[in-house]
Amino acid sequence: MPLTILVVDDDLGTRLSVSDYLELSGYSVIMANDGREALAMVDDYHPDLIVTDIIMPEMNGYELVRRVRQQPVFRLLPVILLTARIKTQERILGYQSGCDLYLPKPFELEELAAAIRNLLERSQIIQSEYRFSHKENLGISTSTKAADAHNSLSTQIQKSHLHSSLTHREQEVLELLTHGFSNADMGHQLHLSPRTVEKYVSSLLRKTSTSNRAELVRFAMKHGLVE
Repeated sequence: MPLTILVVDDDLGTRLSVSDYLELSGYSVIMANDGREALAMVDDYHPDLIVTDIIMPEMNGYELVRRVRQQPVFRLLPVILLTARIKTQERILGYQSGCDLYLPKPFELEELAAAIRNLLERSQIIQSEYRFSHKENLGISTSTKAADAHNSLSTQIQKSHLHSSLTHREQEVLELLTHGFSNADMGHQLHLSPRTVEKYVSSLLRKTSTSNRAELVRFAMKHGLVE
């Protein structure tokens, strides 16, 4: 499918000569008489490149480029400005408005076609790299979500395994331990001797791979082993 070029110029002769040459070069060409009409055609046709005059009624080329660039989808759309104005300040204004190339009139159609080919090739490379980067980021995002889901599942399995490995009495000791009870207090609460309570605490330290009571409490709260 041929690439589409929008040619904008209020001079019919220029508009037709540029359009005919580009069509013979294999492009699909659409035309507009001024900037306002061109802006509507950009929205309707999504051209691959714009060639526009600057001095036009309704809306000039500078304003057309600025309005096009305000739309995120057209920020990378190549634009060539054509004009008889060749002062440095005017060329600077053209680039500040967002054009890619400033071609003074009179110009050779062959030179214009060469500039168009160059800009389109560069635009296609940039868009291709953007699509590749987007797919790559999407893949990373999907992988990250999958990893998060895997980690979440692993955590749930680990939590379930820990719960099932604790005896009813160990669970009771752990609950009281997280509330700051001493061995004597826990023994009194559970009708156990302090020595027996200490054995349960040691068993909990071993099952949770923690080295002291403070670590055990933090572990239990982090992994949801206590209410």
